[in-house]
Amino acid sequence: MDKVVKSAAEAVKDIPDGATLLSGGFGLCGIPELCIAALRERGTKGLTVVSNNCGVDDFGLGLLLGPKQIKKMVSSYVGENKEFERQFLSGELEVELCPQGTLAERLRAGGSGIPAFFTPAGFGTQVAEGKETREFNGRMYVMERGIVGDFALVKAWRGDRYGNLVFRKTARNFNPLVAMAGKITIAEVEELVEVGSIDPDHVHLPGVYVQRVVVGNGQHQKKIERRTVRKKEAV
Repeated sequence: MDKVVKSAAEAVKDIPDGATLLSGGFGLCGIPELCIAALRERGTKGLTVVSNNCGVDDFGLGLLLGPKQIKKMVSSYVGENKEFERQFLSGELEVELCPQGTLAERLRAGGSGIPAFFTPAGFGTQVAEGKETREFNGRMYVMERGIVGDFALVKAWRGDRYGNLVFRKTARNFNPLVAMAGKITIAEVEELVEVGSIDPDHVHLPGVYVQRVVVGNGQHQKKIERRTVRKKEAV
């Protein structure tokens, strides 16, 4: 089945207001920037977004904050976005903070059909408030629920028309887990290759988890959060 669609706008056109949206990436590394920008243009609102973080003010998921398209954010880190901070402190944005390892496991569980699991992370803190806790072998654990999204957006290095994906180095990060946990997964790829040209042993995510493929055609900007250089030493 050829899963390639003609544009990011075409890929996200049926994401409705109020959807639960999963997004891959870590910082600005490996984020589905084209689909996020398409959602900004489309104006989809009331979104519950699950992602490690929320981009920066002018890029990535941060683009959806200005027009208040995100209703709730489930993240493990939010320290790079001033608008995020403003909306959270003013009560305009609902935020659920989740330990990073727990967030990864919640996505993996959701994609694997596991409804819940127990973890020691967060016990005795605000993370555990309102959640079931149990003792196993003398240690206390918190029950966390698996996450399943209506749609998932991921970014890959290479992909074929069947949706088989290869990620590049650390840009893999949360992307495979996010793809597994989405009911409909949309994958951006930098390079589209012929079916069969990817060695099966090199496939990081099989196409069974992907429903749509968007080809970047050189549009990806690959920004970084912050560039720091050391001062030139005096001669």
